[in-house]
Amino acid sequence: MSTVSSVTEAAEPATDRTVVGENLSLPLFRTLSGVLAGHPYLKVVVDRAESTWHLLDTAAHPFHVDYIATRVLGMDVAELDASLDEFNASVYMDPERRFLLGVLSLHTDGDVEGRERTFLVLETTEADTMHGELLEFFYSFVRERLDGRLPLLLKPANHGQEEALAAISEQRVPRILSHQLFGTRTRTPLNPGEATGRLHHFRTVEEYRAAAGGLGWSDIVAMPCLPDDVQRVAGFINTMPITPLSHTNVLASGWGIPNAIIRDLDQLVEKGGLAGAWVRYRVREDEITLERMEEVPPLRAPAWHQQRVRLEPPHLEDAPVLSLHRLRAADRDRYGTKAANLGELHHVLDSRTADLTAFYGRPRPPRENLYGHLAARLGLDAPSAVELRAAAASFVAETVEAPEGVALPFSLMHRFLTSAPALQQGIGKLKMALELDATDVLDPLCRQLQHLVRHTPMPESVAQEITRACRAPLAAGNRLVVRSSSNAEDLPGFSAAGVYDSVTAVRGAGELLDAVRQVWASLLSPRSVRLRHQVDISPDETYMGVIIQEYVPAALGGVLVTCDPTRREDFRNVYLNCSPGSPEQIVEGKTLPQQYLYNTVEGGGRTVALGSSGEPLSVATRARLADLSLTGRLLQSHFGAPEPDGPLDIEWLMTDQGGFRLVQIRPYAL
Repeated sequence: MSTVSSVTEAAEPATDRTVVGENLSLPLFRTLSGVLAGHPYLKVVVDRAESTWHLLDTAAHPFHVDYIATRVLGMDVAELDASLDEFNASVYMDPERRFLLGVLSLHTDGDVEGRERTFLVLETTEADTMHGELLEFFYSFVRERLDGRLPLLLKPANHGQEEALAAISEQRVPRILSHQLFGTRTRTPLNPGEATGRLHHFRTVEEYRAAAGGLGWSDIVAMPCLPDDVQRVAGFINTMPITPLSHTNVLASGWGIPNAIIRDLDQLVEKGGLAGAWVRYRVREDEITLERMEEVPPLRAPAWHQQRVRLEPPHLEDAPVLSLHRLRAADRDRYGTKAANLGELHHVLDSRTADLTAFYGRPRPPRENLYGHLAARLGLDAPSAVELRAAAASFVAETVEAPEGVALPFSLMHRFLTSAPALQQGIGKLKMALELDATDVLDPLCRQLQHLVRHTPMPESVAQEITRACRAPLAAGNRLVVRSSSNAEDLPGFSAAGVYDSVTAVRGAGELLDAVRQVWASLLSPRSVRLRHQVDISPDETYMGVIIQEYVPAALGGVLVTCDPTRREDFRNVYLNCSPGSPEQIVEGKTLPQQYLYNTVEGGGRTVALGSSGEPLSVATRARLADLSLTGRLLQSHFGAPEPDGPLDIEWLMTDQGGFRLVQIRPYAL
């Protein structure tokens, strides 16, 4: 729904069919409605002062507020634009408001006997703060003016409305929740885009593995759930539910290729003869299509095939093992991007000097900025710029903490590699194979090198530096987590999500050294070498730092991105996934997480899906997640690249003590 924006007034179509005061039949609904996400919909405005309603012709009136202001109240567009936020507050947040704004959408499903059932759903915008009495009045007013044969359900638009309705009988106000309405939808966009290619439909991972060697940039891969090590192709299709924040969708976003859930793909393939056919594949917010092409089209290599990534030269001179809090963003060329970003996060939280309001300072026409909305989110009344910045910094520092740990520099890996002639010879062979494009020998060379890295003894000086930095947790027998921190990951245009290894259950010095070698070896896996080669990153440019941390038990873990991955133009919402335990379960696709959207402009949140658990989080926990989402948005002002609009991908934990800990922060590719 788009209801809290304004547009420049255009000439109205001559056939404006807006209706005032009439009852609504199904034929009239179809006459006035548009289509959004595959469902016919109609905007309605209830005027409590006049005890009537307006059924808006969707083609003529795309925004509720423009219609009310210009057609009902006699304002002109310039007058509306000058006071848009105040006007929005009067129609969406005033408990005594005159106008009630909503959308009716038409849906079908099957009853218990398999017969098709048609019903209408009434909802408001996500930012609407209607209390229970208003929601009941709104539902009853609309219900009385509908064809009695059409069932009507109210869909709460946010968590606040869900809570307001909890005290009202479902007999008086029948309702349906968002995840109930859309959780089983047949087609769901994950990453918008368009591709032309040959469709390969695999039923199992084994089928995919057998064919993977023959796939290339002109292929579209469809299977129940794509593996994390899927290679670069023209497009992805999942035939089973998956989160937009999975590793494979992060890759799809970074590569700029379409990705969607199409649960009825078997029927589409059979009906259209699409198996192995050339197709045009389009993923949009409101439509997903697969169109068979009778002739092989002229092909152009996708944008990612032309992509080139330039790295800063790695610094390989001896550098100390450092605590994360001693690093800054500029240390990425010695310790890797992940470690440097966590060090920068420590600095932001400790110093409270960074400007975390820049995202809200961007013009959002007709608004000059969103500072007033940020002040409201922080509970401030007309603060100065200095006060707003200080409040934002304090809010973030009080909501989240950065993880403790140590970072191993590139120089340790360099000393290890140069200590063994066999490793040097293997790396030389690998570089030669890449230069000659000898793809038939590339994978065996990589696997051989990985084996050498994992089993070559470390120089004693290197081993001592690593174990000395972790002396206390090793002596206590504590569980450690060892993570990658390369200079070829977490970059704009090259996330490398899921490409490098982490080892999450390490105890003792021996296991620690083995885990460090395993993380180093992941830099030489066939997949990581191929992906870097495709963007012109050479082996000489790439090194692996390592982060070592004590394991922290988590009551809840997840991922948030400071955007809505399926709606690129949405500057309001933060998309958050979570499940009990570690965030790795989400990004690796091991569980279907709970999914939420939180509005960081007007406020409020809503449930997208309950995931594998099937149970909602408590009201108190959802409120905490709203604070976490606002924190992510504020951090975007500092970490966003290249502008504050650059969204972030943040992995987080809620500890057993109830605090939030951010364990990774990186750009989210759009």
